[in-house]
Amino acid sequence: MSQNETFYQPENFILIGIPDLEVAEFWISIPMCLMYVLTVLGNIVMLIIILPQETFHKPMYLFLCMLSIIDLVASATTTPKNLCIFWFNDNEIAFNACLAQLFFIHSLSMMESTVLLAMAFDRYVAICHPLRYTSILTNSLIAKIGILAIIRGSLLMAPAPFLIRRLSYCRTNIIAHTYCEHMAVVKIACTDTTINQIYGLTVALLVIAVDVICISVSYSAIVRTVFRLSSKEARHKALGTCAPHICVILISYVPALFSFFTHRFGHNIPLHVHIILANLYILIPPMCNPMIYGARTKEIRKRITGIF
Repeated sequence: MSQNETFYQPENFILIGIPDLEVAEFWISIPMCLMYVLTVLGNIVMLIIILPQETFHKPMYLFLCMLSIIDLVASATTTPKNLCIFWFNDNEIAFNACLAQLFFIHSLSMMESTVLLAMAFDRYVAICHPLRYTSILTNSLIAKIGILAIIRGSLLMAPAPFLIRRLSYCRTNIIAHTYCEHMAVVKIACTDTTINQIYGLTVALLVIAVDVICISVSYSAIVRTVFRLSSKEARHKALGTCAPHICVILISYVPALFSFFTHRFGHNIPLHVHIILANLYILIPPMCNPMIYGARTKEIRKRITGIF
């Protein structure tokens, strides 16, 4: 391969880490490593608790298992490489490896969004149609939702690597980020990226916007049903079962929406602020999800106490 061809589609990209904070990267890596360890331990504990026990083979817990698996894979896709950048200055990533990382990061985020939507539907059926709960949310339907989450995330993100391959990287192969985020890779291309930008915006609207709207509709119906209950205790109990899911939704969608909008409209936000928040978006939800459900779900809390 000639030098020109190599430069057109470089063999490697260079991930520079966090611009303007290079001297602090070692200290940033310490809480990042701790968060990654907690993510791995927390989600593995959730899987160990739920999967072997038939009493936990209920829709809410099975969705929680899906969430834990997605979180484990998603965090493993980025954090080990980030730590290598911070600790060993291992900034290079192969072109194809970058595309693979990009695909998995975003497709797994879409899968997680689908599971969160399914969990909102689970709470809607449990509170608004409790007598039909077991007949609607069968194991067969839960398996189909899991398969749908995988297909949806994979198919929507599948065009991204091919659309990026058609771009020319004649100016630079340096990515101002700690991992291969879609827009961060697109921005360094020297050819027209309009199609890539339209594609990214369309996919985001098809996933985040649609899922947030559907979740909001579900919770509007839940709130109306709850406030029709005559007993204050019943209202408190019903809302209590939704609390962990609402917390998980907030910590998942708020950073994702911030990252999405700052890439496109937040030109005045310092680059290092955006990159740190993009890393927190990858780190915090996977770490917090098992903690939230472990603390707020009585059955899981009892099981954890029994183990430890």
